[in-house]
Amino acid sequence: MRQWQRPSAKRVLDLTLGSILLALAAPLLAAGTLALAVRRPPGGVLTRSPRIGLDGHLFVLRSLRTRRLRLDLLSRLPHVVRGDLSLVGPVPLTPDDDRAAEAVGPSAAGTPASIPAPVARHWRQELKPGLTGLAQVRSRSGMPWDEPALLDQHYAEHHWVGLDLAILARAVHAPLYRAVHGVTRRGKAHLSDTNHRRCGYSAAE
Repeated sequence: MRQWQRPSAKRVLDLTLGSILLALAAPLLAAGTLALAVRRPPGGVLTRSPRIGLDGHLFVLRSLRTRRLRLDLLSRLPHVVRGDLSLVGPVPLTPDDDRAAEAVGPSAAGTPASIPAPVARHWRQELKPGLTGLAQVRSRSGMPWDEPALLDQHYAEHHWVGLDLAILARAVHAPLYRAVHGVTRRGKAHLSDTNHRRCGYSAAE
């Protein structure tokens, strides 16, 4: 009989917050699924892709076949609740990704024979891939040190619940900021003509 182990703080966060988010997103996901079913897209309403998870185990990542309102991302929440994904973690790799050669171990049954098993455990085997992550929220910075692989490794070496919460806040804040900022910029030309006044203009004129 396998001994029960106390879940980590990260798993408690994933299960609690993931369940809440899934419950809130359920009506939107149902509407998106119905809309896709009516359109009958080739391949069905879901995409299916093998990904490498914790300890090098393979799982099939299922997502809605649309990016509107980030429904593809929200549709992966069941994987978080089930334990395949974490809310925050490295990018989930496909078996044919070059980086998977270092991450896949002997336990990943069904992986291509050309992928060697590492002698020592790789950091990617030590934690679950994420719904979002440090690499995703920093991807738009353009800084040379913000390579996804380096950011994923940095997260793996320094992750804790506080960092997860900060990344989740950034992941939510960034699209909201872009949406609000875009509306503000579109209306900016109608707010004032100050930039078009000729040199020497004064209110007395």
